[in-house]
Amino acid sequence: MAKQPPMKAWLILAASLLAVSSAGAVFEMMQGPGPLLKASWRLQATALVLFPGFIFQWKNADLELKQRFKKKDTLLIMVLSGIFLALHFGSWVWSLDETTLTHSLLFVTTHPLVIVVGLWLLGKSANRREVLGAIIGFTGAAIAILDAGVDNDVSLFGDFLAFIGAVTVVGYLMAGRVLRKWMPLFLYAFPVTLVCAIGLSIWAWIIEGASPSFVNGGLFGWAMLAWLPYVAYLAIGPGLVGHTGINGVLKWIPPLVISVALVMEPLIGSIIGWALGQDSLPGFYTWLGGPLMICGALLVTLEMAKGDEEE
Repeated sequence: MAKQPPMKAWLILAASLLAVSSAGAVFEMMQGPGPLLKASWRLQATALVLFPGFIFQWKNADLELKQRFKKKDTLLIMVLSGIFLALHFGSWVWSLDETTLTHSLLFVTTHPLVIVVGLWLLGKSANRREVLGAIIGFTGAAIAILDAGVDNDVSLFGDFLAFIGAVTVVGYLMAGRVLRKWMPLFLYAFPVTLVCAIGLSIWAWIIEGASPSFVNGGLFGWAMLAWLPYVAYLAIGPGLVGHTGINGVLKWIPPLVISVALVMEPLIGSIIGWALGQDSLPGFYTWLGGPLMICGALLVTLEMAKGDEEE
């Protein structure tokens, strides 16, 4: 009989899921700074939080691991991972300014459906349940976007930006799948987060005109008292407790269970947003299409996790 996960594992998973799901609502509470600037602030602060863990693991790594870390192929994959993560965060946080929190969370978490389409484009096979899940999910998306003509807070552009966030996070996940097989968590997470923070900062500087300063609206303006509590929470909550916690409980809880839990992020995030007064109740078409999107993503996630376990 398989050993049951300890109670602390479930508590950590619950805290991690709540932390990750709360990020959208907290970003929406930060009125004033541009979306790319807010995204860069979150990743700058997260990099600082991850840095001590990187130093600790680097000092305790053996020579073979350090040499493998320094290889050109490894560094290239980490840089690409950081670029994909920057595109993901930038487009997603931007979408929060253009559509509702519920729509943003629904569309940014469609990456399981994107993977099925990607397999088809690459000429690789997806099983019937994965295809069915993709059809259900995209049908739900087609229904949900009908609210763009009814609800003034919903826009096709905002939903598209969130979907771009789902597409680009696939590249980040693929890179992580390659490197995390042998690389310790912080040795991977810190460099990727740093590249992401630098990319977002450059993006905010070019697109939003953010100056390289510590003043309000500057690239390092998150250090101001007005923004520090929000950014600190985003770095420590969703950034450290959320993502690091999810990686940490993998030693107790099967990846399948964690993947299924993460599919619930749009629902949990929307409830948090409503409770904090950052989002209104969804429109009629979102009530119809949203559950289909979640069910489709859930079906694909279950099938892909099953395939991973059989390898």
